[in-house]
Amino acid sequence: MKLAYRFALDPSPAQERALRSHAGAARFAWNWGLARCKERYVAERKWYSAAELYTLWNAAKKTDPALGWWAENSKCCYQEAFRNLDRALCDFIKSKRGQRKGRKLGFPRFKKRRRHRDSFRLNGTIRCDGSTVQLPRLGVIATHEPTGKLAGRIAVGTARILSATVTRTAQRWFVSLTVEEDRDISARHARPGTVIGIDLGVKTLITGTDNAGKVIEIPGSRPLKAALRRLRRASRAHSRTRPGSARRRKSAARLTRMHARIANIRIDTLHKATSMLAKRYETIVAEDLNVAGMTRNRKLARAIGDQGFGALRRMLTYKTVWCGGALIIADRFYPSSKKCSRCGAVRCGAVRCGESQAAPVRACLLVRQLRPGRRSRHQRRAEPAVPRRQWGGEPKRARRGGETRPSRAHPAETRTRHPIGG
Repeated sequence: MKLAYRFALDPSPAQERALRSHAGAARFAWNWGLARCKERYVAERKWYSAAELYTLWNAAKKTDPALGWWAENSKCCYQEAFRNLDRALCDFIKSKRGQRKGRKLGFPRFKKRRRHRDSFRLNGTIRCDGSTVQLPRLGVIATHEPTGKLAGRIAVGTARILSATVTRTAQRWFVSLTVEEDRDISARHARPGTVIGIDLGVKTLITGTDNAGKVIEIPGSRPLKAALRRLRRASRAHSRTRPGSARRRKSAARLTRMHARIANIRIDTLHKATSMLAKRYETIVAEDLNVAGMTRNRKLARAIGDQGFGALRRMLTYKTVWCGGALIIADRFYPSSKKCSRCGAVRCGAVRCGESQAAPVRACLLVRQLRPGRRSRHQRRAEPAVPRRQWGGEPKRARRGGETRPSRAHPAETRTRHPIGG
């Protein structure tokens, strides 16, 4: 399987200048290739592929004196930039034809300095040892975290580095190593037979009920809500600075660090919660939430985005596989919060059957009851109706569309009719 190992870099001033140069070269190659594609599309109604763009680049860099700086950076920056542009154009066509899931994508745009994220990808000889990473043309760069775990797997032969993607976030440089690793996935969970149904919420991130009847509540960190007052003050201070001044650059860097800290706290909370659930329970049953539709509510959009429902489901998807478990997604229209876990009625109320549990706990109990092979109400409605048999006779004729007309009782009849045995 393919995994990504992310390390924070600690470059020297000279190495940081080289990293910025590579990021600028990748951005220039993207803009240069996009301009060539637009020119050809106007003339021939088609654009160049990644290989054709690289061929044009090799011819142009030798004849154009303005491109004499190309040799200062690795050739992988230009190649990967053209490949990214080719992928973006293909995704635009697929999205326009309805062949790609997700929101509609627009045509690729030009990248501007200080407005787009500094990023580039490298291929070739990439090594890691101790607390260092060796990248092509950049040399050995120190890292803040130890890389010995990945280096040990590479030495044994169970992992192989495919590429390295270098990005800059909040004035810090990171490298993500794409690794092809032979990981032993256990066919059996460490705690077989354990089941939990979870319900996601705004106040409490996860409310779950396991097979033993134990209720588990994992509070969300909500880092945006905690830092919202400081974030507003920093934003107002940034808006009062003069564009292009050194003070504006410092205030922008301060805002970027605050947003990065908020994102890191949220991701750390989600990783800890999902790892605990995947290691403790073999089967996890969750709801299929329409997060994009829920965020359209202007009163709940900030709280829903602060919890990170989409990232939580993505983490549970691959972590349950690593631990030998399974993730079951309930039907989106399953009435988990409205249905009573005791009598099975929808909106029955606590007085009718004596149920006194809260709505999130009832939802977890109902979601936990779902198993593979159990059909939901909407799935049963979609199945064709089966003709019912009369008393000792042939089945009733089904109406058009697969429905069966129910028999009506006489107004004078007050009891259920029973067949008379001979």
